[in-house]
Amino acid sequence: MTDNWNLLGHEWAVDMLRQHAARGDVRHAYLFCGPPGLGRRTLALRLAQALNCEKPIAAGVPCQTCRDCKQIENMQHPDLNVIEPAIIDPDDRKELIPALNGEIRIQQIRDLQRTFNLKPYQSKYRAALFLRFEKANDNAANALLKTLEEAPAHAILLLTADAPEQLLPTIVSRCEILRLRPLPIEAIEADLIERGLDTERARLLAHISGGRPGYARRMLEDETLLEKREERLNDLQTLLPAPRVEKFSYADKLSKDKETMRQAIMIWLSYWRDVMLRVAGAETPLINIDRNMEIEFLAGRLDLSTARRVVGDLESALEQMDKNVNSKLLAEVLLLDWPKV
Repeated sequence: MTDNWNLLGHEWAVDMLRQHAARGDVRHAYLFCGPPGLGRRTLALRLAQALNCEKPIAAGVPCQTCRDCKQIENMQHPDLNVIEPAIIDPDDRKELIPALNGEIRIQQIRDLQRTFNLKPYQSKYRAALFLRFEKANDNAANALLKTLEEAPAHAILLLTADAPEQLLPTIVSRCEILRLRPLPIEAIEADLIERGLDTERARLLAHISGGRPGYARRMLEDETLLEKREERLNDLQTLLPAPRVEKFSYADKLSKDKETMRQAIMIWLSYWRDVMLRVAGAETPLINIDRNMEIEFLAGRLDLSTARRVVGDLESALEQMDKNVNSKLLAEVLLLDWPKV
């Protein structure tokens, strides 16, 4: 897979970026879009390697073994700035620490701007990698516009986000957009088998991943991810027939940690999408294939409008969580609106 930058899938994107690097025809900003776990960050880092590799295998093909390549892979290169959502450290009010449920703040953009126009210390290009830029607050996003408009020739900005529609149009218009798509389930399954997983387990993880290789590999390395998923899906089965008082109690516990709640909603959303597809008679492969019997049971007792409403409510809940709504109230409404089965 060396020709494909040792990446699984996204051949068209690798081919385009390799040509840009080989010809020296690099855009000043790239936006890598798609669901988390798809390989957005890895693809961005590969481009940075292709531009700065000391001993490229061929034009636009990084060796991935030289000092520059290894430092970029570990996101510890002196000419690579990584900006990601953060919260303020409670022990140091000025210190920002990475956080899944944080935001990208104007201070982080200003810190970058102080050095970004300087010549690279070690390599040909300076690179700034913005992870999950949909989490940037308005002040930070507007501050980045100036850098996007006046980026020096030796600098490149690499942004990742779930979808371009989540960002300011003025930012999107200044980037080369790469919309990454989930891979075929069979490709993920083959990759997992190649990594030593048995066929049945590989098939399950491939389906749960929804075609996202990064997420599939994370589940392979961290068994707690599957355990948490199992726990949340068991909770769902218990909550469907539960009385209101139990749902209120569960919502109260769930809302104590926003990131835990977000993960639970995402697991439930994948499950209810499966139910909706089965109600609709779609032939799309299930994500939760190990729950096939439950899904068929539910699908046989619901109409399409009900299944579609539950999916819509869960999608809406994820959006509202980014707007700092009352988490407890949101969880209560969500669970109380589930159909009783």
